[in-house]
Amino acid sequence: MNYKLLLTSAFIVSALSVSAQSTNRAYAITGDGNQDYVWMNIRQVDLGTGQVSNTLFQRSKTNFTLTDVTAKTTVTQATPGAENIFQSKTYPTGSLVAAAAYDKRSNKLFFTPMRVNELRWLDLDSKEATPKFYTIASPVLDFGQAMDESNHITRMVIGADGKGYAITNDGNHFISFTTGKKPVITDLGGLIDDPANAGISVHNKCSSWGGDMLADAFGKLYIISAAHQIFIVDIASRIATHLGMISGLPGNYTTNAAAVNADGEIVVSSANIFAGYYKFKLGDLAASVIPGSDTKYNASDLANGNLLLQKEADDAKKFSLGTAKLAPDLFGNADKNVFPNPVTSSSFSVLFSQEKRGTYSITLADLSGRVIQTQKVNLSKGEQKATVNLLSRPAKGMYLVKVYDEGKQLLMSEKVLIQ
Repeated sequence: MNYKLLLTSAFIVSALSVSAQSTNRAYAITGDGNQDYVWMNIRQVDLGTGQVSNTLFQRSKTNFTLTDVTAKTTVTQATPGAENIFQSKTYPTGSLVAAAAYDKRSNKLFFTPMRVNELRWLDLDSKEATPKFYTIASPVLDFGQAMDESNHITRMVIGADGKGYAITNDGNHFISFTTGKKPVITDLGGLIDDPANAGISVHNKCSSWGGDMLADAFGKLYIISAAHQIFIVDIASRIATHLGMISGLPGNYTTNAAAVNADGEIVVSSANIFAGYYKFKLGDLAASVIPGSDTKYNASDLANGNLLLQKEADDAKKFSLGTAKLAPDLFGNADKNVFPNPVTSSSFSVLFSQEKRGTYSITLADLSGRVIQTQKVNLSKGEQKATVNLLSRPAKGMYLVKVYDEGKQLLMSEKVLIQ
C-alpha cells in the first residue's frame, strides 16, 4: 500500500475542507434569539450549513472598547453599564444595526448604527478577549431627520475595488468609504432608475427598501431588497437596473441579509421570521431552504468577503492572458458557434448549422442574466453566419450569447469574452 499517496490525498481533502469553511464564513447581525428583534449582536455563521458557529459580541454581556479615531478617545466597558444602551452613542451597536460589510483585506467588519451618523468597525485581527471597536463621525452620514426611515443605511458591502459602499433605504444617498485607519467617506449622489425597470423603482418603499447589498468580481453591486427584488447598480453611472424577483421564499420572509457562499450562490436570511437560511443562484433566482439551518437567530445583515461571479472573472482573466489551452474548458463546448472569441472589435459572428428556415433571436447578456441587446435574423435552409453589431460598447468581461427560435426555445448558449 502506498502510504505516502494516502497521506497526500488526506492532506488535500483536509486542505479543501478548511478552504471551504473559510470561504463559507460570514458575520451576522442578530438579536438574542427566541423571537428577539433587537439587532445588536455579532455572530459568526457557516453559510454552508446555515449554522451559527461563534458569538463575537452580545449586547449587555460582552465587554468592549470603542475608540473615536478622530478625537483619539477610547471608551472602555469592563462590565455591563447601567445606561440605556439602546440610546447610547458610545455603545458599539446602540440604536441597532441594519448594514454591515466585511473587508477581508484588513479583516475588519464595518457597520453603521441606525440614527447615528458614524461609520464603525470591529477589528477581527485583535487577539484580545475584549472586542476592539472603532468609530468615525462624518457630516456625510448626517441625512437630517434621524428617525426618518428613509435615511437609514440598510445596505452595505465591500466592492471588488476594495472600497466600501452603502445605500440608504430610499436610494437617495449612495455612499463610498475607504477602509484604512481613518476612512474617507463620500456621498456619490442618489441612485438613478434604469428606464428599462418597467415601473419597479429602486426608490419605491414597498418594493425596494431594506435588504442587503452584494458585489461581483466585475465591479457591479447588487441590491437585494427586503421585498425580494434585485437591482444591479453600476457604480460610475449610479444607474440601478431591475434584474428580477427571488422566488421560492415563504410569503412573510423578508430578505434582510445576504452573502455569497463558497459555491458562488447567494444565501439570504430574514430579520422578520425565524425560518432558517435560503440560497439561490444568480442565474435563476429560485430559492431553496438550507436543510438544518439555524432558526433561533434572525439576522438583519450578513457580511463576508466573497464576490459574485468570481470564478467567471478568474476564467476571463486567464483567457485574456493568452492561456489558449484553457479555452475549451472555459467555454464548456468544443463546437464553437460564436467567433471571434474574445471579441476585440464592435461585432462578432454566430454560426448557424442546419437550422430550419425562420426567424431567430440572438441575445447578448451579462452573467447575471441582464440582456444587453437583442437582434433578430432570418435564416434560409442550410448553414449560415449572422453578424451581430454591438449597439453600445459593454464593459470588458465575460458575457453570454444565446439563440432562440420563434417559439422562444433556447437553441444555443455560449460564453464570449469582450475585450
